[in-house]
Order: sequence, then C-alpha cells, then structure tokens
Amino acid sequence: MSDPRSTTLTGIDSHAHVFSRELSLSAARRYTPDYDATLVQYLKYLGDHGLSHGVLVQPSFLGTDNSYLLAALEQAPRQLRGVVVLEPGVKPGVLHDMARQGVVGVRLNLMGKALPDLAEPVWKDFLGRIAGLGWHIELHRQIEDLPDLARQLLASGVKVVIDHFGRPDARLGLDQPGFAQMLELGRSGRVWVKVSGIYRLGGSERQNLEFARAALPLLVQNFGPDRLVWGSDWPHTQHEHTIDYARVIEQLQALQCPAPLLQSLQVQAAKVLFGF
Repeated sequence: MSDPRSTTLTGIDSHAHVFSRELSLSAARRYTPDYDATLVQYLKYLGDHGLSHGVLVQPSFLGTDNSYLLAALEQAPRQLRGVVVLEPGVKPGVLHDMARQGVVGVRLNLMGKALPDLAEPVWKDFLGRIAGLGWHIELHRQIEDLPDLARQLLASGVKVVIDHFGRPDARLGLDQPGFAQMLELGRSGRVWVKVSGIYRLGGSERQNLEFARAALPLLVQNFGPDRLVWGSDWPHTQHEHTIDYARVIEQLQALQCPAPLLQSLQVQAAKVLFGF
C-alpha cells in the first residue's frame, strides 16, 4: 500500500467499491458477490493506470453497514474519500464522526426500489443535516425518474451527484424521456454527473459507446466541465466477466475527450467536489 503522505495527485477515480464476500449482506440485496474486492487490489489498479486517489462508494448489497468502507478510509486517508449509505434517522453524531473519517456524501441508490417521500419530516431533517455538512447526495435511479428526484433534493439545499450518466437506455437515444430534463438540472450549479458505467447503459457495447459519445458534449454544454467527474465503477459488479479496469480506461479514451476536459474529469472537478 502506498504512503498517503507522499502521494501526489495525478488522477481521481470518483466511483469504486470495496468489500469482502465474508461480510454480512443486506437481506434486500439484488446481487451477491462471490469474490473479494479489497483496498490493496484497488490501490494497485489506481497505480497501474497512473491514478493516485479514489472515492469509495458503499455497495447496495452491504446496506447501511459502512464499517468495511470506513476501515478502508482509515488505511489511506489522504488518498480516499467515502460515500456511505444511511437511513434518514441516523444520529447527528454518527454523521460528524464519518465526516472526520473522510466521508463526503450519502448514496441514495433507488434502483429497483419504491421512491421515498422526500417531503417527510425525517427526510427533510436528514437532508438539512447533509447540506449543513457540505456533503452531497449521490443519486442512482433510471433516467425517467431522476429529474424530479433531483429537483426535490436541490430544494433541500444539498448538492446532487448523478450516477452513471443518469442511467439512460442507450438504445433509446438522446430523445428518451428524462434525458433533456436531466440536462436542465445543470442550470442549478449544484448538480454533478458521473461519467461512468458506460457498460450499464442497456445496449450493446457499440450502442453504449455511441450514446456516451453523443451525450458527453451535451453534458459539458449544460453542466460545464467543472461538474463532470469520471469513475471506474470497479469492480464492475454484475459485469465482472465482461469488463475490467483496463477496459473502462479504454472506454474513456474512446470518448475522445479533449485534453482539458480529460484533465477536469480526472483531476480538477473531482478534487473540488470530493475535497481532496
């Protein structure tokens, strides 16, 4: 493991997961890993690809037990930041402890779930505390539901980070319901989008890449390069047998980003958003 005190920032991977198959898993999970994704492995992937820092995101199958992620943050505090999963009734002291450990956001993974009523008092109180800490809410949901959810979150004062291009369906093109409305969120100045998970866009590899190439200039136009960040989505859960770290780097290169945009995706925008 590298010495975090001597690590120069060369690039940030804004979305990755660490876990062990021995951990207790959420009863409501949609996926069960049969392998380990360790911090040692992850840091090696970063180094092998010229990257220095990363953001660890709590995987949904671990529920709200963030202990494995928090332990990873403690091992490389200068190199890592964390995004956790929490119940809205969590005690304020827990949030402050996590902030000291390097947590900068909360993931709201609503894939396959009923939508919460964010107007409920427990949610309004929770989101107010998240805003007060300067954290963001990372939102993971299909594109058609995403704009309305994001607007509700913005009304509470929090920053919003949208996962994986907003999870559109590449087969439906740029005119699909929700995509134009997501682009409009860029006007707020408080929404970021993760340029990540191209292989999760629902089509063939060719369709996914073509959609991502067409979508990226629109994201730059509406959000600005300073609110777009890149992530590997390592270890590519549910796609482990067809995607690896080298391949997602190749997919990023296939987007043919101009050098200044690539620098912003991997360094400048992420550095500001995640507090490196």
